[in-house]
Amino acid sequence: MAEKYNVENKPLEQVLGFIKSGEIAIPEIQRPFVWKPIQVRDLVDSLYMGYPTGYLIVSQSPSMKLKDGTTSVGKKIMIDGQQRVTALMTSIIGEEITNSDFKKHKIKISFNPLAPDDDEEKFKVQTSAILKDKRWIADISEVFRPDFDSFEFVQNYCIANEDIKPNELNKVIMRLIDIKNRQIGIIVLNNELTLDEVTEIFIRINSQGTKLNQADFAMSRMAANEKYDGNSLRKAIEYFSHLAATPEWYSDMLKDTEFANTVYAGRLSWLKNDRESIYDPDFNDIIRVSFMYKFGRAKMKDLVALLEGRNFETKENEEAISENTFSKMSEGVLDYMNQYTFSNFTYLDPQINKAIGEDSPNVYFSNAFDACKEGLTKYGTFHQYKI
Repeated sequence: MAEKYNVENKPLEQVLGFIKSGEIAIPEIQRPFVWKPIQVRDLVDSLYMGYPTGYLIVSQSPSMKLKDGTTSVGKKIMIDGQQRVTALMTSIIGEEITNSDFKKHKIKISFNPLAPDDDEEKFKVQTSAILKDKRWIADISEVFRPDFDSFEFVQNYCIANEDIKPNELNKVIMRLIDIKNRQIGIIVLNNELTLDEVTEIFIRINSQGTKLNQADFAMSRMAANEKYDGNSLRKAIEYFSHLAATPEWYSDMLKDTEFANTVYAGRLSWLKNDRESIYDPDFNDIIRVSFMYKFGRAKMKDLVALLEGRNFETKENEEAISENTFSKMSEGVLDYMNQYTFSNFTYLDPQINKAIGEDSPNVYFSNAFDACKEGLTKYGTFHQYKI
């Protein structure tokens, strides 16, 4: 049996360049950056020491037939290694990351050129004490800037720290900068793999950490799509679920100015004053219900296929289908987020709960929509919302 992937090595600088240019997409999927700062520090130290740091796994979307009849090569999407690459983007390039509280910040790693290689204190997460200590390079991302002047830096550092000679310091700095040339292993999945196979690989390789499923994979496909503003749709789903449980987070959400200017932001703004806790949906609920509502399908693998533009009859991917899928999912999510609709479906009487198989008032929208489609509109407030 032929291999279903190939392995290649690329220098770190090139890999990060692929990410910045969008050649390889790292979708903002299923969870924010969850690493602790010390883990970022350890990763940088491993690169400095020349230790292996694990493989990145990249999937290439199937080629798509465009509306004009031409074919577009599928985009490369990272399906494993997001946390590691994000750690390097913030520590080496200095980009902001979104933490588990959905707040943006940088993780700054400091470096002590005077410490021996076997000293665990050679790299540290930046602290106020380090900022006052002239021995430390407070933020290593400064060293990796294109305009970094190593000659000027060495001179100034040696004036402030007489314990090291310029030529010795220069060697240490060059070794630090050489991190960008470390070889990173990339596993590229065969682009002839079926969508089911890629989905299964995605779920399996992430099974050791936070448990992922096909809804996570659908979210990753949304986030990676720029043409139809898939990332705004992905954010709308994730932000709604977060606000439903934590209304006070609304002011932080508005800091995402790009999202704040979308139609989704206005539709979910009512949640900032919502203090009911009868039902707080997670993104799985929102994406599953919106899909079933607009497409009459329930399998997440079908949604992933449609987002890719899959024509189930011809087995080809078509741009028109992808465009239609994003449009209908956007409509479904906006309908889901409607205050009137949401309130009606979370205040169902016990008779409805029993009819759709729930023993508590925490009725999932998917069951509610199922009940509507099965003609249970005679109960409670179901008749108030037309599907």
